[in-house]
Amino acid sequence: MNAGDSVTRMRGVGAGVAARLEKLGIRRIQDLLLHRPNRYEDRTRLWPLAALRPGSRALVLAQIDHVELRYGRRRSLIVSVSDAGSRMTLRFFHFSDTQMQRMQTGAWIRAFGEVRAGPTSLEIVHPDYQVFDRRAEGEQLEPSLTPVYPVTKGVTQNRVRNLARAAVAELERPEFFPELLPGALLGGLPGIALAEALRTIHHPGPDDDLAALTEGRHPAVQRLALEELLAQQLGLRLRRNRAQAAPAPAINPDSGLLAGFIRALGFEPTTAQHRVIDEILGDLRHDSPMLRLVQGDVGSGKTVVAAAAAAACVAAGYQAAFMAPTELLAEQHHRNLAQWLEPLGLRVRLLTGSLKTRERAPELEALGRGEAGLVVGTHALFQKQVSLPRLGLTIIDEQHRFGVHQRLALRDKAGDSAGAIPAMPHQLIMTATPIPRTLAMSAYADLDTSVIDELPPGRQPVTTVAISNARRAQVLERVAAACQAGRQAYWVCTLIEESEALQCQAAEVTAEMLATELSGLQVGLVHGRMDARAKTRGLTAFRDGRIDLLVATTVIEVGVDVPNASLMVIENAERLGLAQLHQLRGRVGRGAEQSHCVLLFQPPLGEVARARLEALRQSNDGFEIARRDLELRGPGEVLGTRQTGAMEFRVADLVRDADLLGAAQSGADRLLAEHPDRVDPLLDRWVHDAQRYADV
Repeated sequence: MNAGDSVTRMRGVGAGVAARLEKLGIRRIQDLLLHRPNRYEDRTRLWPLAALRPGSRALVLAQIDHVELRYGRRRSLIVSVSDAGSRMTLRFFHFSDTQMQRMQTGAWIRAFGEVRAGPTSLEIVHPDYQVFDRRAEGEQLEPSLTPVYPVTKGVTQNRVRNLARAAVAELERPEFFPELLPGALLGGLPGIALAEALRTIHHPGPDDDLAALTEGRHPAVQRLALEELLAQQLGLRLRRNRAQAAPAPAINPDSGLLAGFIRALGFEPTTAQHRVIDEILGDLRHDSPMLRLVQGDVGSGKTVVAAAAAAACVAAGYQAAFMAPTELLAEQHHRNLAQWLEPLGLRVRLLTGSLKTRERAPELEALGRGEAGLVVGTHALFQKQVSLPRLGLTIIDEQHRFGVHQRLALRDKAGDSAGAIPAMPHQLIMTATPIPRTLAMSAYADLDTSVIDELPPGRQPVTTVAISNARRAQVLERVAAACQAGRQAYWVCTLIEESEALQCQAAEVTAEMLATELSGLQVGLVHGRMDARAKTRGLTAFRDGRIDLLVATTVIEVGVDVPNASLMVIENAERLGLAQLHQLRGRVGRGAEQSHCVLLFQPPLGEVARARLEALRQSNDGFEIARRDLELRGPGEVLGTRQTGAMEFRVADLVRDADLLGAAQSGADRLLAEHPDRVDPLLDRWVHDAQRYADV
């Protein structure tokens, strides 16, 4: 039996159990070794009943004095026990006749659970227990701390414990799960071997630092975290090498056309925008594919940068695809890009799911013929009937909204049947959610990064306040005053439940109520269940000043640009994540007027919600917001990759283990240079579905 074998090779694991284990990410025996416990229970020592305190988790050995079956709202089994004159109660709500028969007066019971204050004495509800005839039998204790693993429906703690114990026992054979890291790569970590680290994690001794193990600070956890981060860095390097080995069109930008593009904007781009445009155009000149991430805070002007790249590509006779996460944003991008590029003779098309068949057909035909131009679209660009044979550039806006396979599907549309066009387009990825350095080092190490670190001139920081819903009347007065002064406002209704229909219904009710309470104002409504034309009409009316107050769902989170809007109210702000709140706030502050954001919350606030609102109130800096968001939510949520599997670490944590990233990066370089034979085994061990993501 080898670590790489299926778990079905283990005793008691058939197809049904294997299917349930797969939900935990356990497919092979080695996955059991890397399935880290959430916490540990100390069953290595017995506690006298007299020493117990409410809230503690303890193992006790006591004699059964009395067993009683009680009937009330729920049937319960009450077992009264004692030890050295002290008494307590064990309470069961779910039990069988066989269990009752084992509970004989005079027998000894060893029980583990959380101690709490009961009606007449301390008690443990539903303890783990064993019954013995003699006290001495119950004194044979566990030699190590008991791990508590993540489990799923149909997989009990005991089953995972037994399987993990069997896998750990196989570590006695060095070839079962070999050491792959040379000692020199372990840096400043104590010289702890892989097998020793795994034994410690699964079966720590009574004297091991339990807090350090649980929090991931223990050398055993750090040893595994370093190996996992190193494997991930290897995957990113191989991904980049593979992508850059493919041919791509070498595009020499037309300097005259780009100068005309700048003039057509009607404003001068910032120094940061000019710098990033130059970086992108430099990449496009090469015959290997550009892989560039553009970070820019809300309102920094990423669309202008993308338009310059698209103009260079289309003018050279290629097609460019600009993918946006929502129809609303796609339509706005199409409007802006057409305004800038079509006067230069460059065609800009729109392709969304709501286009009627008669409107789609001629666009699809033109794209299929390879006609040069820029197509702006949503997920509709992935559909099979969309052909882009001369695709030279893909632009992904708000990249974290798209899954791995969606990005691959767009890239793979390049190339015609004769193979005359290079198979790999240049890739430009944009995000308005600045990425903390530690996260960028890990998640985007395969990309070149550009940062637009400058806002257009005249922008003032948005002042942000958090106000209890009890002061709603004051907020309404503030909205009325702002609109009567000639400015405009947003009122954002956040998710009430996990249902878009309920969210939109709540927005409709709110719009009606505000129209009544603020009868002197023109109140509009935009939400996700409106058809594209209705949403466009509502936003156009707001942009043109015919609507004073726009009630909306979070559909306006990205892209909506109305310089006269200077006030935003976000209802139930405590329900939203920090990055989303920052994005919404970015809809105001786009003109010369001082702008304000009101975070309307429903008390009492939880600790995390309070920290989010306080962070937003204190800072307008997107990078600082992103850093706090990473601390509060973790990398998988920040990147939006829960659904893709791309950033799901087994042991490592990018916040906790940030200081290991440097060692992981240098270690990956050394392994590739000095030990290339160990690269594939490391990837196989750690990177979930490694091959599946290799080309992203």
